[in-house]
Amino acid sequence: MRLSNNLMYQNSINKILQNQNGVANAQERVNTGQKYLSTSEAPADISQAMLYTNKIQSNEQYTKNINQLNGRLKTEESVLQGINESIQAAKDIALKAGNGAYSKDDLKSLASELTEIQKTLANLMNTRSEDGKYIFSGYQDSTQPYQFDAASGKYNYQGDQGQHKITIAEGVSIKSSDNGYDTFEKTNARLDVASNTGDASSTLTGSVYVDKQGVFDQFHKEQYNPDPDPLVSATANTFNVVVTAGANPGDPDQYEILRDGVAQIPPVSGNVTDEPIEFAGMKIQLSGAAPGQLDFSLEPPHKENVLNTLQGLITGLNNGTLAGDDFQQVLNDGVTQLQNASEQVVFTQASLGGRMNVLERVTDSNSALDIQNQSNRSSLLEVDMAAAISELTQQETALQASQATFGRLAKLSLFDYI
Repeated sequence: MRLSNNLMYQNSINKILQNQNGVANAQERVNTGQKYLSTSEAPADISQAMLYTNKIQSNEQYTKNINQLNGRLKTEESVLQGINESIQAAKDIALKAGNGAYSKDDLKSLASELTEIQKTLANLMNTRSEDGKYIFSGYQDSTQPYQFDAASGKYNYQGDQGQHKITIAEGVSIKSSDNGYDTFEKTNARLDVASNTGDASSTLTGSVYVDKQGVFDQFHKEQYNPDPDPLVSATANTFNVVVTAGANPGDPDQYEILRDGVAQIPPVSGNVTDEPIEFAGMKIQLSGAAPGQLDFSLEPPHKENVLNTLQGLITGLNNGTLAGDDFQQVLNDGVTQLQNASEQVVFTQASLGGRMNVLERVTDSNSALDIQNQSNRSSLLEVDMAAAISELTQQETALQASQATFGRLAKLSLFDYI
């Protein structure tokens, strides 16, 4: 094959251009740190790296969600702590009010303190999050959860039972709030009898007061029929204190306590004296001549939020006419329901603490996963700098060699061989 000068020049130039391109590519890899300069170089690796990029971007959003959730849970934790401290302060005042040495003015002063605590609690229970949403309103977070109804004299819950959730990892969502219904409206009211003076059907007068709350609570839970069978008497929760005259003149009258007209097993009976009858944590005082009957009913269990409990206490302390057992009833209602309200708040705090623990664990897991995804993507796309620099040096050497060779070829002539 005969080689012309033009062919030799063209081959040399092509080699120089090829080496220049190799140097340029090697230089770009060193500058950018990227292993591949186009998708066509390694379609499979780049496709896999894009999947890791998507995971990293999702994890970035999860991190933002975690930060938002962490802020909301800490806000609620602080609010619940303040609520519980206020409830405990109110309970201490209610216990203090039981001091028989306090005058009416003293009790009114205590009522004023309770009024301030009630205002504080109302503000805390109507707390907004950083974005202006009410944290205890459930899904109705644009509506103030607790508002005072002047007509009924009660605070009513205006939210719902919903709970917002925030996704913090793939398949993992955590409740970002607690609604007021679960936190405050589920507080058990004090168990009691329906009327302290007995039912209208009574033929004797008298009074029935719960004297030993723990004993009565157990009795109520065992005996109360929450949903009487239609075939059973509607007065299934009614008890009758039936009084009969003594068998002989001068003998004391006798009483027996029936349930809806039926004797209990074993029978509950005894002599009527000036002292109250002690029965299931109640003290029953009778008035009137035998024969006769005093009927009383168990009050249905119900709920009461802490604001209304305080309202009842405030009203009772300001009344000025309540005394004896009637006044003690007000205090018993308040102390028992404030304790129940505190326990309900503590239960919510425990649930909140559990969520915060899960949040911490998921945060650590997301962080570890993010590091792994970054490493996997790096192994696919990022260049080994030592190898890249070595490649650049090799390409530069090849370019220098091709340039030197071209220079020597360009100087050759036929006279060099004569």
